[in-house]
Amino acid sequence: MSIAENIKAAARKAGRFYATGKRKDAVARVWLSKGKGTITINGREFADYFGRPVSRMIIMQPFEATQMNGKFDVNVSVHGGGLSGQAGAVRHGIAKALVEYDEGNRTALKPLGFLTRDPRVVERKKYGHHKARRSPQFSKR
Repeated sequence: MSIAENIKAAARKAGRFYATGKRKDAVARVWLSKGKGTITINGREFADYFGRPVSRMIIMQPFEATQMNGKFDVNVSVHGGGLSGQAGAVRHGIAKALVEYDEGNRTALKPLGFLTRDPRVVERKKYGHHKARRSPQFSKR
């Protein structure tokens, strides 16, 4: 049994549901438990951590798709990347945790793409280029 499976089994016994979400360089560890809908991210309030309304909307999408707004307390530990990548990682983790809670949620979340890790990452810089693809300016003389 892997470490992740051990964490999930222990969390399930305690009435919590665990999942890991990823996007770009961000990794989010998400725990769902029955509650009033409180969302805590890295020990801070949800609205304090993500100031942009778009980021808050992205995080709430899995709950709206499954009509489970306000039924779970969410505790998230997220690191790496920027705020946009972290918001995507949290959404991915919440969606996976909702499927862990009830396999029936998969039919609502899968077509919307919430269970698929976004594979886009920053392209590496190449030798002889200024950036990943930007070539030096050509000079005739």
